[in-house]
Amino acid sequence: MMKQMNQSDRMESDDTPVTVDVALNVKPSCEQEFEGILTEMISAAEMFDGHLGVNVFRPDDTSNLQYRIVFKFDRLSNYRLWESSEIRKGYLAKLNRLLVDESKLQVLTGLETWFTLSTNKAILPPPRYKMFLLTWGIIFILINFMNRLVIPNLSFLPPPLATLLVSGLMVFAMTYIIMPRVTKLFAKWLYPKAAK
Repeated sequence: MMKQMNQSDRMESDDTPVTVDVALNVKPSCEQEFEGILTEMISAAEMFDGHLGVNVFRPDDTSNLQYRIVFKFDRLSNYRLWESSEIRKGYLAKLNRLLVDESKLQVLTGLETWFTLSTNKAILPPPRYKMFLLTWGIIFILINFMNRLVIPNLSFLPPPLATLLVSGLMVFAMTYIIMPRVTKLFAKWLYPKAAK
């Protein structure tokens, strides 16, 4: 049975990107069967709308067979479709008999997904004040860049349409280009315990 570890109660209308982190402790000598079922489950998940990919972190310690699976969906609603699907429930039933204890599931949405690193430890967002300061600093730089180089070239558009275009460009840049790189650059400050 999956156990919700630190899932925020978010309104379904907040249809943001989702990062899901699952920790599974496999019974000794069951790794091969587990790997086979996991591969099938990942292939099934890839067929669902909005699936953005999976990273599997395999155990490097034979005395602690903990697997960590991190996958992403483009929207919370698409993740919910996968989460509630019969095919997922069927694979979970097969996997659960191979586990030592309950697996731990963590779902991150919204700005928290900007601050996730690929590590073999559970994804824990940094303190909110650090997320705020870093996001504020990047947005300050982006706004100045937009004011000098982009907005003057959009003067032919009505102001609401120009604002819509600029804000969409900023959010796209923050989500897909800037924040993944900035998070790696500031990893020691954001995650001082993980960096040790």
